[in-house]
Amino acid sequence: MLGLANAHRENLHNRGLSDRDIAQLGYKSMPLSNNSELVRRVLETGADPQGVPGFFRTKAGWWSFVHQRSGILIPVQDMQGRIQGLQLRMDNTENRKFRWISSVELTGGCGSPAWTHLAGKPGKMIVLTEGPMKADVIHALSGLTVLAVQGVNALQRLEEALTELRTQGVREIKTAFDMDYITNCYVQSAYEKLMALLGRMGFRYGTYVWDPRYKGLDDFIWARLKVNLDRNS
Repeated sequence: MLGLANAHRENLHNRGLSDRDIAQLGYKSMPLSNNSELVRRVLETGADPQGVPGFFRTKAGWWSFVHQRSGILIPVQDMQGRIQGLQLRMDNTENRKFRWISSVELTGGCGSPAWTHLAGKPGKMIVLTEGPMKADVIHALSGLTVLAVQGVNALQRLEEALTELRTQGVREIKTAFDMDYITNCYVQSAYEKLMALLGRMGFRYGTYVWDPRYKGLDDFIWARLKVNLDRNS
């Protein structure tokens, strides 16, 4: 029932996503008004918002949806492609650009754990990176299957996801966290714990390294693809 603002579509295009990618991923713009009207339309479909992060009851007892700053809503999907929660990529902010949609402190509301997110179908090898949007972009540009956590320090649910993926035939993990892990001692410590977890679970593992002028693997792949596109145009 939501749309996508032109500025948000342009932002996604600049990351390398096509309109077809955007439609398949289900990215939408955060509603800034008429939330109660949108929820009324949801209820008319027979859906039950109880236990869904972001929904809450007003003082009058009506269901509504949280108001947040403007940004792009990102569906975070589990191993079966089901939406577990939503992340918001906020506009016009320097710090903490991503936050979970949650209504945990509101009447009838619900919190949202730091879910993992899978982009693509599991094969023998998957890439492990930070953040669902980054995972979606890497998958769209390269075809690689990517599992996202909410940062190298947020590994609470990773072991659970990896256990399930192992039953689906995954045997090798390639990590692709932003290149600043090389110089950040706190991130390095967490990264070492991650490597220990992968080894303990019996996975083969390695690390993607790319030109450090590009912070993320998604940025690097898109830059290389643009060079090839320019050469062929």
